[in-house]
Amino acid sequence: MTPQADPSHPLNRFITFEGGEGAGKSTQIRRLATALQEAGHDARLTREPGGAPGAENIRRLLVEGEPGRWTPDTEALLHFAARADHLQRVIRPALIAGAWVLSDRFADSTIAYQGYGHGLDLAWLQQLRRHVVGATEPGLTIILDLPVATGLARAARRHGTAAPAVTVEDRYERMDRAFHQRLRDGFLAIAQDEPQRCKVIDADREPDEIARDVQQLIAQHFGLKLG
Repeated sequence: MTPQADPSHPLNRFITFEGGEGAGKSTQIRRLATALQEAGHDARLTREPGGAPGAENIRRLLVEGEPGRWTPDTEALLHFAARADHLQRVIRPALIAGAWVLSDRFADSTIAYQGYGHGLDLAWLQQLRRHVVGATEPGLTIILDLPVATGLARAARRHGTAAPAVTVEDRYERMDRAFHQRLRDGFLAIAQDEPQRCKVIDADREPDEIARDVQQLIAQHFGLKLG
C-alpha cells in the first residue's frame, strides 16, 4: 500500500471507472462493489451523468436525443452542473460517512468526451473541474480500454436487447467513429498524465478475467483483502 492509497483517508475511498462506449464499466463496477461488500466494507455505487435526483434529470438531456442536440460547450456545462449536484448530495456525504464510493464515470469523462472528443479547450475544462470538484478527486481511477469497433459493437448489442418501452441512451454512441477514436486516445492521454491515480486495464477480454485484474489492483493499491 502506498501512502497516497491509505484507505483511512476519505478521498482515497473514492474510485471511478472510465472508458469508451461498451467498455464494460457497469459490469465491473458492480462486481467490485460485491467484492468489497463481501469483505465487510460499505461500498456504494453511483454514476455520471446522474447519481442524484437533480443530476438524473440533467442526464436525460445529455444521453438521449440526436448527437448534435447540444453545442460542445453547452454539453460540458450541463455535465458539470450535474456533477455539482452529485458531489453535494451523494459523493461527499457518503465519503464523510466512511463508505467506499464507486462511480461509473466522473470528471475524466468530461475531459475525454468534451475535450479530446469535441475539441474544447482543455485548460478551460480543467478550470471548471477545479471549481466544481475541488479536493474531491478520486483516489483511484480505473480506465477500461478496448478497440473502438469492439466497444461500439458491444454497445449496439446491449441496446438491441432493450425492451421497446425502455428509452435508449445512445446519443454518444451515435457520434462518428473518429469521435470515438479521439475519445479513446483522450483517456489514454489522461492515464499517461496521471499514472499514480489512473490505471489502464485491457477490457478486450472475458468479464471474469477483467474482474480478477480489477480486484487484484484494488487489493494491492489499498492493502485490502478481497476474495
